[in-house]
Amino acid sequence: MKKFLLALISAVLLTFNAQAADPENILVMQLKDGNVLIEMYPELAPNHVARIKELVRQGFYNGLNFHRVIDGFMAQTGDPRGNGTGGSGKNIKAEFNNLHHGRGTVSMARAANPDSADSQFFICFDEAGFLDGQYTAWGKVIEGMQFVDNIKRGDQARNGTVDDPDKIISMSVLADLKR
Repeated sequence: MKKFLLALISAVLLTFNAQAADPENILVMQLKDGNVLIEMYPELAPNHVARIKELVRQGFYNGLNFHRVIDGFMAQTGDPRGNGTGGSGKNIKAEFNNLHHGRGTVSMARAANPDSADSQFFICFDEAGFLDGQYTAWGKVIEGMQFVDNIKRGDQARNGTVDDPDKIISMSVLADLKR
């Protein structure tokens, strides 16, 4: 396990150096097929980014399912119940911004109330501009989108519900891996 972690850190650091972004605002999400780097934008959604980092550092997302995955649209995760009805127990006031919901955009899932986002988020597979200004976008996949593309799709007839879903193996803030 220690060798794996060292190899992961080395690979991430090489990529990170090429990206020249702040390691405090880069998430490393380990999926079954490889690692995904997500750049977070605290200048656009400061409260959401702070809460995501807090949950990541608590290990909240480790092992959670991608419970709703719709081909051509998005992959949703972040529910400890694994069915879209749960969260961390702390809603976050909406921080709608001008980040476009395109391929690789990471945004908060929510109920009908704009201020009901909690821990669930989604990653867009493709163009989803119809979500702009209605959901808090807080990040973008900067590497490893091919691994997101490999996430098991759900049943269209059941709004993307996935049987035997893929999971987040682990999530970390890059700055924490460098220590």
